[in-house]
Amino acid sequence: MISQDHCQSIIEAALAHGKGKAEGIEVHVHGSDVATSRFANNGMTQNQSPSAVNVSVRAIVDGKQARLSSDKLDFNAIQELVDNAIKAASLLDKDPKLLPILSKNGLPPLTNVNRFDDLTAHLTPDDRAHTIRLMIDVAKEGRLSAAGIYTSGSTVSALGNSEGLFRFHKQTHSECSVTMSALNSTGWAKAENPNKRQTDSLSMAKSAAQKAVASANPKEVDPGHYTVILEPSAVLDLLAFLWYDFSATSHLDKQSCFLDKVGQKLLGENITVHDDVYHPLQNGAPYDGEGMPRKKVTLVDKGVIKNLVYGRRAAKAMNAEPTGHGLAEPNTEGEYPLNIVIEGGNTSLEEMIASTDRGILLTRVWYVREVDPTKKIVTGMTRDGTFLVEDGKIKHGVKNFRFNESLIEMLNRVQALGPAVRTAGEEGFPAVVPPMKVAYFNFDSVTKF
Repeated sequence: MISQDHCQSIIEAALAHGKGKAEGIEVHVHGSDVATSRFANNGMTQNQSPSAVNVSVRAIVDGKQARLSSDKLDFNAIQELVDNAIKAASLLDKDPKLLPILSKNGLPPLTNVNRFDDLTAHLTPDDRAHTIRLMIDVAKEGRLSAAGIYTSGSTVSALGNSEGLFRFHKQTHSECSVTMSALNSTGWAKAENPNKRQTDSLSMAKSAAQKAVASANPKEVDPGHYTVILEPSAVLDLLAFLWYDFSATSHLDKQSCFLDKVGQKLLGENITVHDDVYHPLQNGAPYDGEGMPRKKVTLVDKGVIKNLVYGRRAAKAMNAEPTGHGLAEPNTEGEYPLNIVIEGGNTSLEEMIASTDRGILLTRVWYVREVDPTKKIVTGMTRDGTFLVEDGKIKHGVKNFRFNESLIEMLNRVQALGPAVRTAGEEGFPAVVPPMKVAYFNFDSVTKF
C-alpha cells in the first residue's frame, strides 16, 4: 500500500508544478488494496486482489474550478495532470459562489483516530478461503446452499493544497456477507468493520442458516398494518433515505423533508441521532473532502430536528459554521453525514418478540425506493428471513411483503429500542443503529416467494 511519505511526495510535486499558474491547487491521493473472495453453491468462485492508487487535482483559475484524475504516478504524468486541470478550469464558466482553497491557518486541531489493524491489512487469499470453508461447512450440515463474499484489505487517503494544508488517513476494511438458501426459504447476515476480529463470520453463517431453516415452507399472511420488529440491518436500509435531508445543501436547494422545520419536534421522544466520526464503532477519516476537521453533530435530539451538517460553501450561504462534512469539490451534493449513530435502548430483540401479541419480524429489506421525498415515503420488500410473531413467540416463516411507509411517521411509532451496534446493509453505508419495535407498519401486498 502507498505510504504517507509517497503520498506527500506526489502532492508536493503537483503543488510545486502548479505554483503561480492557478489561484489554488488541491491534490487528493487515494489508494486501495481491498481484496474480495466470492463463493456460491457451496464452493469458491472467485478471488480478486486489485491494488490501485489514484491522484486527482483540483485547480482554481479566475473564479473557475475543475478536477481531473489519473492513475499514473510518475513525475511527468503528475505535471501533465496539473496542467490539464488548470486548462480545464480556464475553459469553464465562473462560479460566483466558489470559495478559495482552504487555508490551514485558524483551523481547529485535528483529532486523530486509529482505524488500522495490521492483521486485517495482511489477510491472504488462503485466510479468506479458510473462513469461507467454515461457512460452507455450516451450510452443508444444514443441507443448505451458501453464497456470499468476504473482503479484506486497507485504504489510504491523503489531501494537500497550495495553502499549506496536509491530511493523511489510513484504515483497514473487513466485510462478510452470507446468504443461506433452502428449497423455498433463505437466511442472510452481513457485517463490516475495520477490524477483522469484529466480523464473526462463523456466527453470521450459523445465524443465516438458522433463519433459512426456520422460515422453510413460508405461509401467506394477509397484508395490513402490523407491529414490526426490525433487526438492525432493516433499520439501516430504511433510514438510509433520510440522512441527506440533514445536509445544508438539501435545504438551500429546497429538497429536504425537514425544510423550515429545524427546531421542531417531528420524531418520537425516543429518537436521538448523531453524526459522530469519533464514536468507537464508527469508521472513516476525521476530516472532510476539503480537509476541514469533522465535528460531532447532533442531528435529532429526543425527536427534535436539531442541526444540519455544513460544508464550507453551504455554511457561507446560510451564515453558519462549517461542520466538516463537505464532499470533495466540485460537487452538486455539498455535504453528507457519513457517520450516523442512533442512540439505542435496553430492550433486547428477544424481549421485543416476547412482548408482541401479533407482529412481523424482519431480518432485512431490499429494493427500497422513495415514493414521496417531501414526506419521506418509501417502498420496498422484505427478504431473507420474514417471520410471524404470535403470543410472544416466532411461529413460522411468512411469504415476503411489499411495504409503503413514511419514515417520519415510522419514527413516531417506535415502541422499543435495543442496544445500538455497528451494522451493514445494502441500501446505505454502515452505521451504528439499534433494532426497533415499531407499531402500525404498513404492508400493502404479498409477494410470491
